[in-house]
Amino acid sequence: MLYATVALLFLLIGGYSVYLFMKKVDENNKKSAQSESDKILTKAKSEAARIEKDAKNKAKDFEVRARKNVESDIQKQKAKLKSDETKAERRLQEIEEQHKQRLAENEKTVQQLNNQEKELKTIENRLIENDKTLNVKISELQQKLERAAQLSKEDAKRELLQTVEEEAKILSLKKVEEIEKQAEVEADKRAKRILAVAMARFASEYTSERTVTVMSLPSDEMKGKIIGREGRNIRTLEAHCGVDLIVDDTPESVVISGFDPIRRELAKRTIEKLMDDGRVHPARIEEVVEKVKVDLLKSVKEEGDKVCVELGVSNLHVELVKLLGALKFRHSHTQNVLNHSLEVAHLSGLMAAEMGVNVKIAQRAGLLHDIGKAVDHTVEGSHAIVGADVARKYGESEQICHAIRAHHNEEKPNSVLAFIVQTANTLSNSRPGARRPGMDNFINRLQDLESIGNSFDGVLRTYALQAGRDIRVMVEASKITDEQSQLLNKDIIKKIERELPHLGSVKVSVFRETRAVELAR
Repeated sequence: MLYATVALLFLLIGGYSVYLFMKKVDENNKKSAQSESDKILTKAKSEAARIEKDAKNKAKDFEVRARKNVESDIQKQKAKLKSDETKAERRLQEIEEQHKQRLAENEKTVQQLNNQEKELKTIENRLIENDKTLNVKISELQQKLERAAQLSKEDAKRELLQTVEEEAKILSLKKVEEIEKQAEVEADKRAKRILAVAMARFASEYTSERTVTVMSLPSDEMKGKIIGREGRNIRTLEAHCGVDLIVDDTPESVVISGFDPIRRELAKRTIEKLMDDGRVHPARIEEVVEKVKVDLLKSVKEEGDKVCVELGVSNLHVELVKLLGALKFRHSHTQNVLNHSLEVAHLSGLMAAEMGVNVKIAQRAGLLHDIGKAVDHTVEGSHAIVGADVARKYGESEQICHAIRAHHNEEKPNSVLAFIVQTANTLSNSRPGARRPGMDNFINRLQDLESIGNSFDGVLRTYALQAGRDIRVMVEASKITDEQSQLLNKDIIKKIERELPHLGSVKVSVFRETRAVELAR
């Protein structure tokens, strides 16, 4: 027990001794750290003082240098301003001297003008006096002339003007005839050569197809099948094909009526397929119509591609290709529109080659000139305007669109390409066998031409010959002179071109006959 107490006592004494030792060491460390920090602080203060002193010295040096530079710049600017001021004063003196010289010159000019004005006034007064004298003499001479000629001044003027006007018309007419003859010689030679070459190099069939509106049936029993029980079959056909079917008393035939040639062709092919099959009921009709419609659209596209390949026309929009194929089922005046377009394209290319114009563009414009006929039954307006709008919609150039618009004079042609397409279209329409117009149109054409000729004063009778391509005008010799007959010929031509522009080329001949009849006794 005693040993334990003694050990504990020694342990406590040892721990306290260690604590005192550590405390002493810590105090010594703090003193050394404080001494070190005081040294560092003193050193930093001295360094800061030194830096501050250097900065003040540098600032003073910079201020001195800046002040010297500024003073130098100020001296330079003052010297420059002084130089400029000297130059300005010198220039001002020069301007003042020039101004004085010009003032002196102006005074001299004013003096000269005043002198000239006085002279002009004097001359003017003399002229006025001379005019008065001349007017008196002229009035005296006019009175003498009127008494001698028994004709007033106004009547004499009127007769003189009329005579001069007649002579001027005759002289101008002769001059115009000379110019026209010279131009016609060259134009006829070149036009005939171009047309002859184009016509000789291009051959077209004379046969033309009619629009299919009447279908032949194998027997009258098919009429009953087409109509169906209570008319169900015919109503289904009309609804799905978009046409009207007329089944009348005409034996073994049915009439297909509709504005759209594609729909008429669809109905025609559907009925033919139903006749071959023999089964006719609404469900079968719907099935056949859908199948025929796919085949028909495919054939339309193929027809357009075939024409493009034949002409070598590339990069044509697929919708335009389809519209071209649709023209195969469209007819105008019994002329197949697709064949006509192909013919115009060939003729346009041939004429373009002769005239040095781009052949491919000419063929493209000729092929598309009637493209509006594929959609004109669904859009209002002329097929030329509609076709140009469609071509522009699908990316064709304005040059081609203008040629399409101008081929029927819907727009005045203003390019060589437009005239080529217009000429090729007229040539294709007017060749033998191209069209077979009705008798009523033929008679109206002749009557219109004769009425235009008879509408002019001095015309006895007008005769229309050669299907309206040649008209003969008989005039009264007592009212119309030879020179006036030539003017009358041009007036008739202008009126025909203005009122009947669609007729094409018309030859006008004016005949004047003078007869001397006496009776021998």
